[in-house]
Amino acid sequence: MLFKTLPLVLASMLVAVYSAPMPLAVESRATTFTGDGTFFQPGLGACGKTNTASDLIVAVGHGTFDSFPGATANPNVNPICGKKLKASFGGKSVEVTVADRCAGCAGAADLDFTSTAFGKLAATSVGRIHGVKWEFV
Repeated sequence: MLFKTLPLVLASMLVAVYSAPMPLAVESRATTFTGDGTFFQPGLGACGKTNTASDLIVAVGHGTFDSFPGATANPNVNPICGKKLKASFGGKSVEVTVADRCAGCAGAADLDFTSTAFGKLAATSVGRIHGVKWEFV
């Protein structure tokens, strides 16, 4: 009996330990989101384009990217690709274009910028900024 119920018990424990980030409600352009900001070295992104660190692009949290209305199994045609958003932090702001999916972002509202875009908000030596507010434009 123990061997029959053990897989079920283990599966329920796994569900309790692992929970994916909640997707964002993106119905309205007027909605403001808040998350962490980091930066990465871009290359070929999930949207199918190659970018460099000097581009003003951003990778959005995987919870947002994967659940964006109209998203399919092919990330290259995700409707979020190419969307513009304005991110603000510490009295500074930057307009960036969504070009990638941030697999390492813990929260759906987290953003991963190029170093150039991140530098418009804070010094790259900071590494991570908390409380980045952003909205689609």
